[in-house]
Amino acid sequence: MATPPPPPQEEGRLRYMSGGLGNSLSSEAVAGSLPRGQNSPLLCPLGLYAEQLSGTPFTAPRARNLRTWLYRIKPSVTHEPFHPRHPPHRRLIGEFDRTTTLATPTQLRWRPTDLVPREEAPLDFVDGLYTVCGAGSSFLRHGYAIHMYPIPLTCVYAANKSMDGCAFCNADGDFLIVPQQGRLLITTECGKLLVPPGEIVVIPQGFRFAVDLPDGPSRGYVSEIFGTHFQLPDLGPIGANGLASARDFLSPTAWFEQDHRPGYTIVQKYGGELFTATQDFSPFNVVAWHGNYVPYKVYDLSKFCPFNTVLFDHADPSINTVLTAPTDKPGVALLDFVIFPPRWLVAENTFRPPYYHRNCMSEFMGLIYGIYEAKADGFLPGGASLHSCMTPHGPDTKTYEATISRSDANEPSRLSGTLAFMFESSLIPRVCQWALDSPSRDLDYYQCWIGLKSHFAHDNGQATSKEEPADEDNTK
Repeated sequence: MATPPPPPQEEGRLRYMSGGLGNSLSSEAVAGSLPRGQNSPLLCPLGLYAEQLSGTPFTAPRARNLRTWLYRIKPSVTHEPFHPRHPPHRRLIGEFDRTTTLATPTQLRWRPTDLVPREEAPLDFVDGLYTVCGAGSSFLRHGYAIHMYPIPLTCVYAANKSMDGCAFCNADGDFLIVPQQGRLLITTECGKLLVPPGEIVVIPQGFRFAVDLPDGPSRGYVSEIFGTHFQLPDLGPIGANGLASARDFLSPTAWFEQDHRPGYTIVQKYGGELFTATQDFSPFNVVAWHGNYVPYKVYDLSKFCPFNTVLFDHADPSINTVLTAPTDKPGVALLDFVIFPPRWLVAENTFRPPYYHRNCMSEFMGLIYGIYEAKADGFLPGGASLHSCMTPHGPDTKTYEATISRSDANEPSRLSGTLAFMFESSLIPRVCQWALDSPSRDLDYYQCWIGLKSHFAHDNGQATSKEEPADEDNTK
């Protein structure tokens, strides 16, 4: 049932509406610009055009049906034909097969590098976006991609200039953007979003947006999903509350510009390739909108309510899932977004860092700030690692030895000053050649486990096995 929108929240001069994930919202930059009682009247208020943006098929179940009505000064169809972008961006991939990528079960890690200064090699968000790995196909509407800037490999994106006179549109899927350094000011057709490190933002498939850099050079991580959308995970036995709260997801309020902009360029990503079209107006000319398919900044991650074991053993990382993109198999995700935030560790007689693991899922990790609890060295903010399906991984030697030798191992301790995350997928990723060849790849990553020694203790130093005789009295 439609409900009145909540009061907007302030952030500087920007205003947001809470509950931006899955709820039906409405906003108007000019009072009276939203039609009343219908979506597409013969004449819209103020002479605006009505345009629907559908994020799901018309016949999708109502609970998963996503669409928004945009009321704009000129419709988005008013542009010149699309043409392949020149020069082409050859490091964006939408089809993951043997012709574009490679398979490797090796544990991979990349170091961060310094950002490129603003005056050198200007890169906006589009040109600074490079694919590192992924699976599936944007054309077949199933799969995902993780984008990075691999030469040198710093992060998922690296940019040192704002987008001026152009907007980006991803026809392939949803972007989930995780800034690591530098704020992003993102203008969308629904309004503006300011996203600092420690927050994340989702730009749904098909929305046009532009990225400005108020702090100068910026870098971060991006995941892209094909054929589905992010949603909150089910809570199951946790109950009705906990993890990410729907009210903390913020959507923009309507904002528009109506200046004449000859030569304005739309850059569209389609099948992993870039195309451009020109028009004489800004695409950010939406005066009002209503619907449940909108960009949202997901959100201040410090508001995440983590759960943890309170007696013994280490909980599975799925307990820290912020968002999930489901498949048609219950409990199996195309992509989960999981965080490892500050929290209390209280388990008794327990190895508290993450356990050693081989997983049917594949795990791509990044670090926003601090030190990750399972890696004492080498995994740095702005860097990344990839542990693919059934590839062993776990704490490094220094972390293991320090943990088992602690005299206060049973005392409660607070893990603070850190924020790591994981993109976890049921699909096996293929890796781009330029990511494997990157000078920032840590070729000695495997060495962090080589020092693990045997602590096996036995009377004669050998493992033995013998069958126990049956207890005759108990078999009668």
